[in-house]
Amino acid sequence: MRTRRSPKQNHLLAALPAAEFMRLSPHLERVPSPLGAVIDESGGEQDYVYFPASGIVSLLYVMNEGSAAEIAVVGKRGHGGNRALHGRRDHAEPAVVQSAGSAYRLEAAVIKAEFARGGALQRLLLRYTQALITQMTQTAVCNRHHMLEQQLCRWLLLSLDRLPANQPVMTQQLIANMLGVRREGITEAAGRLQADGLINYRRDGINVLDRAKLEERVCEC
Repeated sequence: MRTRRSPKQNHLLAALPAAEFMRLSPHLERVPSPLGAVIDESGGEQDYVYFPASGIVSLLYVMNEGSAAEIAVVGKRGHGGNRALHGRRDHAEPAVVQSAGSAYRLEAAVIKAEFARGGALQRLLLRYTQALITQMTQTAVCNRHHMLEQQLCRWLLLSLDRLPANQPVMTQQLIANMLGVRREGITEAAGRLQADGLINYRRDGINVLDRAKLEERVCEC
């Protein structure tokens, strides 16, 4: 059965009281989120806030020499566009689609006006921002203290929570880029998980076979 298209596929929008949702709904525009699309670049104004309905968006931190690592994952439970709310220009955290899907976008001016009302939307987005900061903190601790295999398990579980199926369509190279490690390390870790029957991986992606066992192998993060 096909999922009915609705802005309420995004959990933040679905959590809004009826009055707030009705004020925003005429301004919500459904747009595709193709793999690799950048929905927030460093510098300049951000014109829209994006509420994913499907797919995954990675928030990256980019170093001066061009290397990058993922600092947070956004899916249908969140939004991409904190910068539009806070008016920051000088940031190094672009938001890039890592798993294709769709989103509902809202003009920055519209959401700023609703946020300024100080009602339900403001409280909801502030709580979400706190949750996002917690995820970033957990990611930093995980990358510093836990084995690569555990980091891979965590990354797969985070992705599964934001996708409708058990197959994150991502290559080992993409996962390595997200974790900020060498592809050979991901190949080794994925090989051990496949040998133990937790996943099956090919060139075009990884299929999770046993989520329960994956949860047993993951770190506390």
